Amino acid sequence: MASPRPTSRILSRGDTVGFLFFVVLGVGLAVWAVVHSAIRIVEALPNRDVRVTVPFLDTIAQAPLGPSAAPVPIELGTGVIVAPELPIASLWALLIAEVLLAAVVVTVVVLLLLLTADILRGRIFSRRNTALVSVAGTVTLVGLAGVPFFQNMVANGALARMSDYTFDRGAVQIVDLPVLFGTAFVAALAGTVFTVGDRLQRDMDGLV
Repeated sequence: MASPRPTSRILSRGDTVGFLFFVVLGVGLAVWAVVHSAIRIVEALPNRDVRVTVPFLDTIAQAPLGPSAAPVPIELGTGVIVAPELPIASLWALLIAEVLLAAVVVTVVVLLLLLTADILRGRIFSRRNTALVSVAGTVTLVGLAGVPFFQNMVANGALARMSDYTFDRGAVQIVDLPVLFGTAFVAALAGTVFTVGDRLQRDMDGLV
């Protein structure tokens, strides 16, 4: 195996500072995800007065936006409701969504920090780094699809319990498809770039 090239030949001082900032930002993001999910779980576990974000479709409500705060019809897109309690299945869905969110964020951050550490050591393209990029992209896609899925189960359960199973909000798109497809494209492109880069690096090392 070829030894890594000195970092000074690859990265400038500005590049190194940028990567170190990325490390700090990644650690902060991972800590935020864990703390956010932990607080959300602790708040929800008593299963009383649970705040739930709910996407609506073709739902009209009244808001005090007219003269002298007269009610005006508005079409809801997203709202926060306070459910007295959640069905057990929805409560479990909430717990799974929060654990999955934290796990995905922490996993992606750790993978990208391992990649950053390799780059700071002067090793950019390698099979290990290609695997790190590919797995990070896959985990991100799982999070983008899985977290909204379970959050939608929570919203459905909260609305059903509050309305005594009489409210029908219609079919709501639970996954942001443009974001999902865009992320899939970027992940596939990054994996391809690192695969090609690794192949070229090994070819060049063979010529040295």
